[in-house]
Amino acid sequence: MPGRPEKPVRVAATAVQKRSPFTTEGRAALIHSICHIEFNAINLALDAMWRYDGMPEAYYRDWLRVADEEAQHFTLLHAHLQNMGWRYGDFPGHDGLWSMCEKTRDDVLARMALVPRTLEARGLDATPLIQAKLKRVDTPDALRAVEILDIILRDEVGHVAIGNHWYRWLCEREGLDPEATYPELVARYEAPRLKPPFNLEARGRAGFSAEELRVLSAGGKAEKAE
Repeated sequence: MPGRPEKPVRVAATAVQKRSPFTTEGRAALIHSICHIEFNAINLALDAMWRYDGMPEAYYRDWLRVADEEAQHFTLLHAHLQNMGWRYGDFPGHDGLWSMCEKTRDDVLARMALVPRTLEARGLDATPLIQAKLKRVDTPDALRAVEILDIILRDEVGHVAIGNHWYRWLCEREGLDPEATYPELVARYEAPRLKPPFNLEARGRAGFSAEELRVLSAGGKAEKAE
């Protein structure tokens, strides 16, 4: 199990209260939720590094670097949250990311498919939408959050690219077709369905294939096995 502080209190994902970014407390809750994602992402990267034996040395170096960058993201967000008058743990959080980590603990191929290139890739889609809302708020704390999210989005493209690289490397090693295997893994491990809008430009830079981008641009309807 990963190291965790006593707080935040963990609740079901459906029980996390939605707050408007147009209030100070609502923006703090939003920053806290992203801070919680980044804290979990540190553990996800470290788990990917130590759990699976027999991978090339570059695999372990990649995930250690990801963990370091996720820690930097957490530090930036937590400092900003403290400047707003709150701390990590002042709002509840959920364990949605970690549940997929547990599901895939015995299968490195599924881990690469369903954590970095599925769950973390959703951040590529969501971040510009969050930034657009914060820009409409147009307060100093909101605009500082937009700047931090620029850094996070830049780095997350690289993290998803690492997941894509090792997913395709594993598929090649096992003689599997990456595009055909992915929906099978989605169905087997009951991964969340992908929902538009998609940040196709960022996903392209993160290593998704032209065929995968085509499917996503059609609404993401083909990512689950029939």
